[in-house]
Amino acid sequence: MLVLTIGGGLLFFPPLVLLFNHELTVFGVPQIVVYLFAIWVLLIIGTALLTRRLPRDATQDGTEGDG
Repeated sequence: MLVLTIGGGLLFFPPLVLLFNHELTVFGVPQIVVYLFAIWVLLIIGTALLTRRLPRDATQDGTEGDG
């Protein structure tokens, strides 16, 4: 999760983002917007995949807990 967070932060770092700031468009959408939303979606998918691999919390199962 730490690698995903740091990688995501680096991908949103302004010098790297500005590399995609061109007149080029993809289906009428500027390239920088496509880049930002693509990175955002990839981070969401990566987070979803990582959380699926985490073990379930024992308190949510009802097997352990305070009450």
